[in-house]
Amino acid sequence: MKYINEIKKRKTFAIISHPDAGKTTLTEKFLLFGGAIQTAGAVKSNKIKKHATSDFMEIERQRGISAATSVMTFEYDGHLINLLDTPGHKDFAEDTYRTLTAVDSVVLVIDSVNGVEAQTRRLMEVIAMRNTPVIVFINKMDRDGKNRFDLLEEIENELKIQLHPMTVPINSGKDFKGVYDLHEKSLVLFTAGTKANDEDVVKIKDLNDAILDKKIGEKDAATLREDVELIDGVYGELHEADYLSGKTAPVFFGSAVNNFGVKEMLDTFIRIAPTPRPRHTTTRDIKPEEDKFSGFIFKIHANLDPKHRDRIAFLRVCSGRFERNTYYHHVRMDKDVRFSNPYSFLARQKEVIEDAYPGDVVGLFDTGNFKIGDTMTEGEDFFFTGIPSFSPEIFKEVVNKDPMKTKQLEKGLLQLTDEGVAQLFTQFGGNKKIIGCVGELQFEVIQYRLLQEYGASVQMNSLPFFKACWLTSKDPKKLEDFIKYKQANIAEDKDNHLVYLANSEWFLNTEIQNNPDIEFHFTSEIHK
Repeated sequence: MKYINEIKKRKTFAIISHPDAGKTTLTEKFLLFGGAIQTAGAVKSNKIKKHATSDFMEIERQRGISAATSVMTFEYDGHLINLLDTPGHKDFAEDTYRTLTAVDSVVLVIDSVNGVEAQTRRLMEVIAMRNTPVIVFINKMDRDGKNRFDLLEEIENELKIQLHPMTVPINSGKDFKGVYDLHEKSLVLFTAGTKANDEDVVKIKDLNDAILDKKIGEKDAATLREDVELIDGVYGELHEADYLSGKTAPVFFGSAVNNFGVKEMLDTFIRIAPTPRPRHTTTRDIKPEEDKFSGFIFKIHANLDPKHRDRIAFLRVCSGRFERNTYYHHVRMDKDVRFSNPYSFLARQKEVIEDAYPGDVVGLFDTGNFKIGDTMTEGEDFFFTGIPSFSPEIFKEVVNKDPMKTKQLEKGLLQLTDEGVAQLFTQFGGNKKIIGCVGELQFEVIQYRLLQEYGASVQMNSLPFFKACWLTSKDPKKLEDFIKYKQANIAEDKDNHLVYLANSEWFLNTEIQNNPDIEFHFTSEIHK
């Protein structure tokens, strides 16, 4: 219990959304409030050559999308906040799903114009499985979008979660005048293109006060009174226990690009968001206040700094205190390792830290020792559970265009597939390299990074496979025969485990039926 004050200070959360809902812009505004950056990245303006702080890979800058989760740490109001900005694009969903295992709560950004989109639904399913607390931020209120009540109803129906509005918007689009904060009983006025300051906040204890009519006009004041009465009648007070168990999601309205409505949400987040929570392992639940250190690797990123060819493994501290230059036990490899330069992050900027506490995300230099899901402890043997892995659905052969660069290509493929976004297979008995991914865009990113970071030029040829299945059998002879007959469809993964690449669903089902002694697994279970 000796680290209890440090634990209470920490909040670790992820920002998630459908692409283009404004997630990266919102991240910037959070950092602005925390004093971590001086100016926001003007994400939308091409004239300004600054890019979003969190999008640091060259390809991300070109495309205007986030392709990998970035980690940022900042201080706000006496709390230390670890913020993880995730890719919105469905092709990078795996990275996001894994990130969700490393956070204690989530901020979900929804675009008021488009409402609930496909990727949002998918993400919410993952969150619901883990009962992660959610705060919803409805963005782009200064654009002509859907009616506020229709939006709330749509979110509730689509995402199967109870909402609890914390602010009430006054109009939307061109007529957007601001929000009324139900908790603080204050009116926050909106002026496009300016940062909300203290002058724009009017304390209104009683909504019947004539000052309301003066500030927003009689018609809007009458609508606001009706809205507040309706919301109070339907929703009542926010029960924090319902939020913490993932049953109720507080809702805020605003415009991230104009920095509006963000502070209200951040203040509420600080007040109600959970501190680090206990974690499930293969042997017992680990509580954050335990004295002994434990943590797990949820992400690996190659070449965070292109000049140095480094690989960083991201570790979430789950209990105890992590200290620099101390030996810790690497459970999978069963050996002790120490870290002389552990980092905390502000996207690409890194700072060497002396120690870290539960909830913190630490960057560790990796020389190839780590895989996603690895557990570090102070001697105890267990694995943290619940880190998802996926079976790829699109397969392409990697063809080397420059035989002189074979070494660079091999290294690049190994390092980039260690990040967990793509899987590398080698044809059985041959050396054909096959990459399997969940989304098409990942191939573009890999091709681009192989050329830019490793100098290896490749061509990607599509292959007619439908799914990858990992093979095990108690009868080695049966497995041997199967491999012999199906040679064209057999490959090995990076750890030399046998994989069957099925041509179609029909072929797969037929093989499963015809070979009852062989087990077909759809994931490579992270812990072998």
